[in-house]
Amino acid sequence: MEDSSIPSLLTQEADGINQLPGQASTANSANSVPRIAYFPDSFHEINGVAHTSRHFEAFARRRDLPFLCVRAGEREQRLMQHGNLWTLELPRGLLSFALEKDLRFDPAFPRHVPQIEEALARFQPDLIHITGPSEVGVTGAGLAHALGLPLAASWHTNVHEYAARRSEWLLRHLPTPAADAAAHTIEDVSMAVAARFYSFAQVLFAPNAGLCAQLERSTGRRCFLMPRGVDAELFHPRKRARAINDGERVLGFVGRLSVEKSVALLAAIQRELEARGVQNFHFVIVGHGAEETWLRANLPRAELPGVLRGEALAAAYADMDLFVFPSHTETFGNVVLEAMASGVPAVVTPDGGPKSIVREGETGRIVPDEGFAAAIAGVLADPAQHALMRLAARAYAEHASWEAVFEGVYAAYKNLLPAGRGSG
Repeated sequence: MEDSSIPSLLTQEADGINQLPGQASTANSANSVPRIAYFPDSFHEINGVAHTSRHFEAFARRRDLPFLCVRAGEREQRLMQHGNLWTLELPRGLLSFALEKDLRFDPAFPRHVPQIEEALARFQPDLIHITGPSEVGVTGAGLAHALGLPLAASWHTNVHEYAARRSEWLLRHLPTPAADAAAHTIEDVSMAVAARFYSFAQVLFAPNAGLCAQLERSTGRRCFLMPRGVDAELFHPRKRARAINDGERVLGFVGRLSVEKSVALLAAIQRELEARGVQNFHFVIVGHGAEETWLRANLPRAELPGVLRGEALAAAYADMDLFVFPSHTETFGNVVLEAMASGVPAVVTPDGGPKSIVREGETGRIVPDEGFAAAIAGVLADPAQHALMRLAARAYAEHASWEAVFEGVYAAYKNLLPAGRGSG
């Protein structure tokens, strides 16, 4: 069981994994525990924001920290309190529309403001933390301003890159130079709008150092690292049911089946592997999304079991031989870390967060799109190298603790609070 005492947590300064070089912690009160009102964009859905948010709430519950989570759900719930953990779940209404298969946006969500204000008045937060420009995040930011509370904001999704990728179908009839220029403009404008929103916060968090640096330049705010952790007991090589050398090779993907994840590259990888004479492989693609029908039609070697959770997901990871993740828009790559915890090396692109997890040639490969098939074939052709990569991937993931992630977040909160603010 986790130690519920918090002084040791708050007296630790954020180390290299939690903050950028040169960003020293400036604790005001080693014994103060800030009261956090957390407004996540997503909580129950299947995505990185929701995954992180559920772990954040669980961390607060284990440590008995004063924590209020205000989130959207399927049905309205009154303000609930269990020890120091408070929750307020509010429904999205008839005006909401789909952003993803399991995620909606409700432009009328501010109708809940009176109920949220009442919850905040009872909870008495020291600061508000939002996760992005959703209806929940915008409401949280507005209330922080109205109530004169410090605001923290964490960046979880590269919305500017998503906007550019999702505009490609609109631009497909333009000449290539014009389409590329338009996509770059959409990305630049989206980033400027997002940066303007994030600049309303006093402190920012991002999952990799490159994003932190970019946000500091574009917003003028300090940004602290907020990486991701993994449950290394749930995701474990011992969950593997297949024999290591059964003659077949399983290439895995887990995530949203959408255009911004570059899942179409999986079909190109299959064709190139076959052209290289590699035949003893198939894909296991876990998840759902708009590209699922296309993948079923274009990946005859693939199994698509849909969304898996818990032990079923852990078993699927452990039965993979390589994790193939071609996304260029990922801010971190929770699924990459889960695969590595399962003893599965990963092949990723040189863009985004996964490259900060994978160590080239040691825990996987970092290659451009056109290098995926060659990298996969090379690893699978060398059983000794593959075995070493498995061990190294697991060893790396064992040190990626959710506890350390959120301890670093709480250490950074101290930069927001005046001396003596916070409950003992």
